[in-house]
Amino acid sequence: MSAAAKPVLSPLTGTVLSCANVGEIVPAGRPLVVIESMKMEHVVEAPEPDEVVRVWVAPGDTVREGQLLVEVSPVPRSSAAKESNRTPVIADRADVARLRERRGYLTDEARPEAVAKRREKGRRTARENIADLLDEGSFQEYGGFGVAAQRQRRSEVDLIANTPADGLICGTGTVNADDAEDGRARVLAMSYDYTVLAGTQGYVNHKKTDRVLEVARRNMLPVVLFAEGGGGRPGDTDAPVVAGLDVMSFASFASLSGLVPLVGIASGYCFAGNAALLGCCDVVIATEDSNIGMAGPAMIEGGGLGVVAPTAIGPIEVQTKNGVVDVRVA
Repeated sequence: MSAAAKPVLSPLTGTVLSCANVGEIVPAGRPLVVIESMKMEHVVEAPEPDEVVRVWVAPGDTVREGQLLVEVSPVPRSSAAKESNRTPVIADRADVARLRERRGYLTDEARPEAVAKRREKGRRTARENIADLLDEGSFQEYGGFGVAAQRQRRSEVDLIANTPADGLICGTGTVNADDAEDGRARVLAMSYDYTVLAGTQGYVNHKKTDRVLEVARRNMLPVVLFAEGGGGRPGDTDAPVVAGLDVMSFASFASLSGLVPLVGIASGYCFAGNAALLGCCDVVIATEDSNIGMAGPAMIEGGGLGVVAPTAIGPIEVQTKNGVVDVRVA
């Protein structure tokens, strides 16, 4: 320690959450180090204007009472005053950095290979559809950190990277808020994500569905559903389910009929449980390449009805003629 430097010691035992950087001028009364102890944050303040000359700890470190945290050197108050007028640049706390990293996994940019496969088929991503539907910046996502209930056979790292939101992106937002009366522009948007386990309905995304449908009921929100997906998912391992009678998604969705507008959109394959929700909608919009059926190829074959290609199940010509599809689009 240099002769001019002064030690700053920890007043208690705890975990370092953040600390000032070397060379940073910290005005009197501003934080040098923040320590968490007993679920409370304790700020170690600069007693006078100081420049940080050496840092002995880092976020995440456990420190003891009396342990050296940083070394500081007094600076003229004029220099400190100039520094205090600047917007401080503070490094993320360790937990905030983890939160930002975790949020990053929810973006399309985090899964370039999955997005590329969508592009090869001429399709858009679920997040792109929701972004275009809702007013910019209005989307409030529910349950984005959920992952597939498959921890018994897959690592958490794998699930976070490859099953974001458990294949269901849902939340509230506004549509044409500038042209609507106050409060009348808010909607619930739901989209199964075909890049995640073929848009199937898993244990966690059913729980998410139940939650947001209750939000729609309480707030009388119209529901817009992008229904592309393969129906019930057989591969979840962490769900304590015997008969699935605790899954309220289908009854909850159907019970909204007559209370709020229900708009369903199908593009590509829409089978089984996904099609069941689509069929409850007041208006069904489907693209030319959509296939809508209450069973997919695996269920049809398992029922002893033969091998059927997915493109042969509920094509647009059939579903338009029989009245399932209300609006046929390119």
